[in-house]
Amino acid sequence: MRKFEDSLPLQLLKAREATMLFFRPLLHENTLTEQQWRVLRALYAYDEMESKELAERCCLLSPSLTGILKRLEQQGYVQRRKSDEDQRRSIISLTDQSNELFERLSPEVEKRYKVFAERYGQAKLDELMNMLKELSELEP
Repeated sequence: MRKFEDSLPLQLLKAREATMLFFRPLLHENTLTEQQWRVLRALYAYDEMESKELAERCCLLSPSLTGILKRLEQQGYVQRRKSDEDQRRSIISLTDQSNELFERLSPEVEKRYKVFAERYGQAKLDELMNMLKELSELEP
């Protein structure tokens, strides 16, 4: 068996943590968790979604998403409405308040992405992104 330090899942987790150091302080300043920001970003990009699709796009388990949505709803960032096609389904979308938050934070997030890319190297970052996308599409 390979050495513990050479475990691919461990190295991916360490890389994620190193990456999030660039963004986590901004999120904390705005009382957002990483998962909440991920949900807000997805809804900003896709307008509105059912919770199952939102969970899949955000790589969250449905029970975790339920709690995240409850807190975002309490903060006034998301709203739910019944689906026109199926009243048992809820459609989730952003509120004006969260759109304002997103517009305010986006320039700072982009600045931090730029700093990250400058330190790591844009070419290496592009290659890494391509490799990670390819890896995530691997069939078991």
